[in-house]
Amino acid sequence: MTLSALPVPSPCTNICRMNPATGWCSGCWRTLDEIAAWSTMAEDDKRHIWSLLPARRVEHEPPPVQHRRVIANDPGTGNS
Repeated sequence: MTLSALPVPSPCTNICRMNPATGWCSGCWRTLDEIAAWSTMAEDDKRHIWSLLPARRVEHEPPPVQHRRVIANDPGTGNS
């Protein structure tokens, strides 16, 4: 069996919050139309939707928070 013959899983993460600015779910990054049609969608169409999701996520997900460790009494940080 080839990979293209395998059923395409749903990207649903059970975090269903629609972003009104983008029209995408914040959990799976699909539109309401894509979510509603998923169960009847052709496998090739599902693969196409999957190919769009990483770019949607990168475009609208906030960047990770960078934490800086502060050491007490370190003359280089001004915390003396």
